[in-house]
Amino acid sequence: MMQENFAHILERNAHRFGDKAALVWEEGSLSWTELDRWSSGFAHSLARQGVRPGDKVAMLIPNRWTFPVVFLGILKLGATVASLNPALKGEGLTEILADLKPKLVINEVQVEEGSWETPALTASPALIVYTSGSTGRPKGAVFSHEALAFGIRAWAGPVMGLKGEDVILGVLPFAHNYGMYSGLLAPLLSGATTAVVERFTPEAVFKTIERHQVTVFPGVATMFRRLLNSPAFPCADLSSLRLAVSGAAPCPWELCEEWRKRTGTRILRGYGMTEIPRPISYYFDDPAEFPDAIGRPIPGTDIRVMDEAGRELSCEEVGELWIKCPAATEGYLDAAEENRAVLVDGWVKTGDLASVSAGGFIRIVGRKRERILRGGFSIFPQEIEAVLLSHPAIAEAAVVGLPDPDLGEEVAAFVTLKPAAKTTPEDLVGFCKERLAHFKFPRQVTILEEIPKGATGKILKSELVKGKF
Repeated sequence: MMQENFAHILERNAHRFGDKAALVWEEGSLSWTELDRWSSGFAHSLARQGVRPGDKVAMLIPNRWTFPVVFLGILKLGATVASLNPALKGEGLTEILADLKPKLVINEVQVEEGSWETPALTASPALIVYTSGSTGRPKGAVFSHEALAFGIRAWAGPVMGLKGEDVILGVLPFAHNYGMYSGLLAPLLSGATTAVVERFTPEAVFKTIERHQVTVFPGVATMFRRLLNSPAFPCADLSSLRLAVSGAAPCPWELCEEWRKRTGTRILRGYGMTEIPRPISYYFDDPAEFPDAIGRPIPGTDIRVMDEAGRELSCEEVGELWIKCPAATEGYLDAAEENRAVLVDGWVKTGDLASVSAGGFIRIVGRKRERILRGGFSIFPQEIEAVLLSHPAIAEAAVVGLPDPDLGEEVAAFVTLKPAAKTTPEDLVGFCKERLAHFKFPRQVTILEEIPKGATGKILKSELVKGKF
């Protein structure tokens, strides 16, 4: 099916905005005209290397101005972008490339200027983003140009409310769809400016926000916590911010409240997954907030809560969350079995257990596959994590089930502490015991300096189960 090429949409902005900065960073800036010329030159370079419309091109580019040059150059040619984490190496990278079979792998960029007439319509997919399923086998979620455009319009519109004068902090990894959509492509679609930060540090973020008068900060809970805990925070000038946005992993309500109290800025929470970027969110122009809810569906998104028998449940009943959204993947690359397990008549089975209020707000109870079965009782980590995060000494918490010869699984918690805070594992066990049913509270709590996380700040619970911390 022919669809409008997303690069063609952005070319209209290049003609419209001309010399306005599309990207800024510590050493310089890139105007709309320069971005269009250099991405056109890169399309010519790809063509000389034998890339043709329909080919897959892998890119391993960090958060630099060259990322959008390569990304748009691939789309201009009518090829498909496979955005991979530039930190990948060894067996992990080899496994993904064996699954992807790209025509070319780009990790270094020689830029050149050029002009390129991008066909308005294309039949090729726009994007492939890799995720790992429960089997651990890499899976490439494939997105059409229409899905890409819908998802980015949702980010730019109801979620962040971007305008041409906005400056968005581009510190999330562009290789991940959260960072790519919110920190790069939504600003490009809106004619806003992205302030690029290659690697997160509190110092780099504070400096970039003040220097470029950043207005919107898409981040993850770990980033917000590290900024609040930084010794540099009291002197940081965050007065230009109008909105912060969380994603990739749950953002505790306690953290949102502390951030608002100390910055005067709201953290806009929401929900998404590699397969469906941000189908559920709070909206930038709606002040409604519920501590235990993640938002409501964005316009054009349908949801269902289903029981194990495939029956749709009523309000407040808990079941698996199914989502149908124009931004969703059309399926995994060459993975028929996984597609049958996850995709049903256009619906994506998320694997998350949820309920919906009468007002349409969605509460996530936990992951189906993270459910802990302790002595015949079903326990969901999120409830225990919420209790731990209410303790004044706790900065982060993760709860997992560990094998137990008598009970099947035992509840184990891992936490980090706020600066200068003091507590003991025994005190934390007692704290939970007072607030949770007898079968739910963790029998062991481990205090860590840092909880293992992925590139976007998502806690790697598999590493905790394996004892890799």
